Amino acid sequence: MQPKMTIPYAIADFARLREEGYYYVDKTAYIPYLENYDPPVFLRPRRFGKSLYVSMLAYYYDIDAADRFERLFSGT
Repeated sequence: MQPKMTIPYAIADFARLREEGYYYVDKTAYIPYLENYDPPVFLRPRRFGKSLYVSMLAYYYDIDAADRFERLFSGT
């Protein structure tokens, strides 16, 4: 039996979503495209996940969060 996943509302912290088992649409596959895009500008409507995407990028690149990398990004 799989654990029940909850749909988050107003949560923009990537680590909290992953560690507390919230439903998350994985966008990590877009990181290489973002690295090759110049300039990276996030123009999207309200409630479209911009803050969560930036939080995901912060955890992805943050050297201080390296010990949490496998836990946060495994399975993505």
